[in-house]
Amino acid sequence: MQYHRLNELVELLLPAWKKQSDLNLLQFLQLLADEAGYHGDLNQLSDDTLIYHLKMRDADKTATIPGLQKDYEEDFKTAILRARGIIK
Repeated sequence: MQYHRLNELVELLLPAWKKQSDLNLLQFLQLLADEAGYHGDLNQLSDDTLIYHLKMRDADKTATIPGLQKDYEEDFKTAILRARGIIK
């Protein structure tokens, strides 16, 4: 794991874990995995899954996933024209 991703994960994890301080770290990670819909072994859970789940955990269910908003187009026609390089 790269250092900036580790720092981001710790910054997101700490406040969320403080809200449920009765759980140990592994219990809390399992809770996050369950909330994210992950059903595999905990040691295979990716840091990206944790980061995105922690970012979106308290967000509105219709909110855009971070990183995708820059590519969002309201109008389908504009999106197609932009994808084909006709407009910038």
